[in-house]
Amino acid sequence: MGKGMKAGKKPKQPKMNNAQQMAQMQAMQREMDKVQEEIEQMETTATSGGGAVTVTVTGKKEIKDIQIQPDACDPDDVEMLQDLIMAAANEALRQMEEISQAEMNKFTSGLGLPGF
Repeated sequence: MGKGMKAGKKPKQPKMNNAQQMAQMQAMQREMDKVQEEIEQMETTATSGGGAVTVTVTGKKEIKDIQIQPDACDPDDVEMLQDLIMAAANEALRQMEEISQAEMNKFTSGLGLPGF
């Protein structure tokens, strides 16, 4: 143990002044904004019913495209088509949420923030 150190005590880290802390926070905010913009440009696609319905969503979690195969359009079973669309849309949104979380975790993993 070094001279003047007590058991269980960590050496003091040099303190940043307020201007340094503010600059660091602004830099982190710019990086987070950049990551968020990259996520918003991403897309993911999911299918249901063995490819009968395909849904594409953006990183903004908006539906961009829906493709429905003609054989999925049974006028006597509209409920099935509704279920297929919902399943594909929910899966595409789940995938985009997973991608978004993974990208943000890359950024926040080294920050020591709670919940990240």
